[in-house]
Amino acid sequence: MYTLIKNIKKLVGVEYLPHPYLWGERMDLLHSIDQAWLLIEDDHIHSFGHMEDWTDMPVDKEIDASGKMLLPCFCDSHTHIVYAGSREQEFVDKIKGLSYIEIAKRGGGILNSAERLHQTTEEELFESAMKRVDEMIRFGTGAIEIKSGYGLSVEDELKMLRVIKRIKEHSPATIKSTFLGAHAVPAEYKGRQKEYVDMIIKDMIPAVAKEGLADFIDVFCDEGFFTVEETDRMLKAAAEYDIEPKIHANELACSGGIQVGVLNRALSVDHLEFTGKEEIDALQESITMPTLLPGAAFFLGMDYPPARYMIDSGLPVALASDYNPGSSPSGNMKFVLSLACIQMKMTPNEAINAATINSAYAMGISLTHGSIVAGKKANVFLTKDIPSIEFIPYAYTSDIIDTVFLNGKVYGKSRKRQAD
Repeated sequence: MYTLIKNIKKLVGVEYLPHPYLWGERMDLLHSIDQAWLLIEDDHIHSFGHMEDWTDMPVDKEIDASGKMLLPCFCDSHTHIVYAGSREQEFVDKIKGLSYIEIAKRGGGILNSAERLHQTTEEELFESAMKRVDEMIRFGTGAIEIKSGYGLSVEDELKMLRVIKRIKEHSPATIKSTFLGAHAVPAEYKGRQKEYVDMIIKDMIPAVAKEGLADFIDVFCDEGFFTVEETDRMLKAAAEYDIEPKIHANELACSGGIQVGVLNRALSVDHLEFTGKEEIDALQESITMPTLLPGAAFFLGMDYPPARYMIDSGLPVALASDYNPGSSPSGNMKFVLSLACIQMKMTPNEAINAATINSAYAMGISLTHGSIVAGKKANVFLTKDIPSIEFIPYAYTSDIIDTVFLNGKVYGKSRKRQAD
């Protein structure tokens, strides 16, 4: 089936010589075509160009995009959207002055979510997560990485990962799954962290691998959580099953998480609020994508990652939402763009590249997602009539999404309509 989108005011994110990601000053290059057309064949981009160069050919469907811009869908490479219940009481605790670590020590945070998840069925988790997926798609996101990490036992981690597998099977969005058993130490292992790490290595990782439930493994390598040595052990154990590493690093302190991630050839290291010259030196010439989560810094009132310093040092950066119930309860990537520009001084071009092609790389899908290239997946969205690209992060609460296309099809108003 051929679908023609014509009279596009501006076709954004075009690549003629595709790159797996953009870095340094190249991040500010966002190629576009004014007055353009895009031809979709089945689920992928067939071709595109200037309207004046369009040669009439039979198509099955035409969409007039006059006054609208077209962009590749956002790729959200860091979320925790399979969870049971919100944590707004902790939100109040934060307002009253408690820190993230203080709330965690009182049994809140990740342990709070683990307790609730244990009491929730797979079906309930699936239904609530699919609502969040639907919400994210409507905000323009077409690919989502989802982590476990609220199970903290073999049984409950597998439960979460099976839910993510169901989401892969039922959602038109591209979904990647990450095993994050090393998200926190469960209460029953208090004072016995080494035993919990041993259990992850000996029991959890083999069980996850046996069912083929994880594309990646992640570890929260930070102050008060898992050490560099423990992280290294877990990543090496997962590598024996060909599970690729990612890292939560340097959200709370200079933890060494970035360095151990680079040494283990992690696809990404995420958070990075505490990043200095040593960390940037470690990332230079590596295959590891620094991934910034400004929604968490915003919600927790923390310092933002030094995006400007990273980019000016020649590094790439990706952006993701960190959508989770405790520290970033939003999957709105447009707002993430705004935070990147307002708080981290990224240009709109840099922010859009960070949320598309670079975040696609951080999910391992940049060959098929994240930019407008013939042959890539037709996951794109049309804006409403907006004056400029810069307007997208500038108008930080405005709904600028008109139509989302996933796999070449218009995304419906509900999953029921999509199925119909």
